[in-house]
Amino acid sequence: MGRRRKAREETLRILYRLEFNNREPEEILRQYWKSRKKDRETRDYSTWLTNGVTSHQEEIDSLIQSASEHWRLPRMAVIDRNVLRIAVYELLFEKDIAPAIIINEAIEIARKYSGDESAVFVNGILDAVRKNLEKATKGLKEKKDDKKEKHRI
Repeated sequence: MGRRRKAREETLRILYRLEFNNREPEEILRQYWKSRKKDRETRDYSTWLTNGVTSHQEEIDSLIQSASEHWRLPRMAVIDRNVLRIAVYELLFEKDIAPAIIINEAIEIARKYSGDESAVFVNGILDAVRKNLEKATKGLKEKKDDKKEKHRI
């Protein structure tokens, strides 16, 4: 298993703890890493993911909610919800990993921690989020290109 997969799984554990604690993420992270012996790269990537998910949670949750037609976020299983949050954060901010790899990693983690049905659920939601993000990016690019064209005239 690669370091990034380990980091994603560590992040899932941390986010799970945050679901049931009213403490600040920094405090949970500090406590969590005291009890874990992980290599620096795994720890750093996991911390980056955790901080990113918690600081952009409203935006991430909105993207997940808009892609899930019949499921409200609070009704989703805690594991599934947090696997989705991690993957959506990576889709938004991790530019060195292809979306297909991010989605595949999320599917495998969902399968491992929540089962085959969850893997299918996560796949469907993340595919919809990816498509929505691609449409939004394409729309912004077209607007930008239109502005450039108007300035040339």
